[in-house]
Amino acid sequence: MKKICVLTALAVCLLLSYCQKGKEPMEKSQSEVLSIQANLVFFYYPSLEEAEKFYGNLMGFEKVLDYGFAKIFRISSSTFIGLVDETKGMHDPEEPKSVTLSFATAEIDQWYRYLTDQKVPMHRPLSESERIPIKGFVALDPAGYFLEFETFLAHPQNELLHEHLAPAQALYPHPQQETTRPADCGILANVIWLYYRDIPKAQAFYENNFGFKLLVDQGFAKVYSSSPTGFIGLVDESQGLHRYTAEKAVNVCFLTDQIDDWYRHFQTKKVNIKDALEEAGSIPVKAFVAFDSGGYFIEFDHFLEDIKNQRIRKLLR
Repeated sequence: MKKICVLTALAVCLLLSYCQKGKEPMEKSQSEVLSIQANLVFFYYPSLEEAEKFYGNLMGFEKVLDYGFAKIFRISSSTFIGLVDETKGMHDPEEPKSVTLSFATAEIDQWYRYLTDQKVPMHRPLSESERIPIKGFVALDPAGYFLEFETFLAHPQNELLHEHLAPAQALYPHPQQETTRPADCGILANVIWLYYRDIPKAQAFYENNFGFKLLVDQGFAKVYSSSPTGFIGLVDESQGLHRYTAEKAVNVCFLTDQIDDWYRHFQTKKVNIKDALEEAGSIPVKAFVAFDSGGYFIEFDHFLEDIKNQRIRKLLR
């Protein structure tokens, strides 16, 4: 009888173990199994020619797509910046630039020396922060967007970020790139810093709807991974470089080959959709735009097979 009881107990344990294993995939949110190939941030300019010269020649980024009114440059292995003619984009020229694009680099001193030599305006000089373990500076691009260059120093606060970026390789200017950027100025990753009145609400939005995991907690700012070298940073507007504004001259974009699935997922989650999923008539892109908890435009793009998209599609693969 005792032997039977032991066997029965063992069978129950095995059954429970089997059932728990069967539940594991169901416990993951849909967003955790949907892919984001890269981050893309769209900035808006009165002079697209001036912006293109700044990011192409001075910053030394490779132009990977040109639609005329919009041009996309590669920054790191999975991050891009899009420059848009403000007369043809989604935002009004007078909207505040409530965003900071951060460049994570190991060559912070070289970048500062180079950009100051090039007479790029500085919002903040190079220094080590007194409250968080970073060293950095803030420059201004031709339209006044904040560009923050920073090194995340060795510190327990940055451990998860360093582990995440360990496999990544910094991008340096291509030998054929027409640029004044020194060969020893690399970019490892980017953080798109966004500004909110309610940080817990913003965290809940990105954790619940994207499945993002918190990598760095600076107290007033939270950093989430969104692609291999792309990050979203949520900042308490009372302590950041910008204050909260209802309108913002920026689109925070995610590139994906699962755009239909993301659209259905956002509908299921009842995320506020601004523009429904569709193929753009004038350019070979399938896209939709939603709002996040702070009113930022959250755009999902899939670049269709087309000769104009050949280079960026190759990089995304």
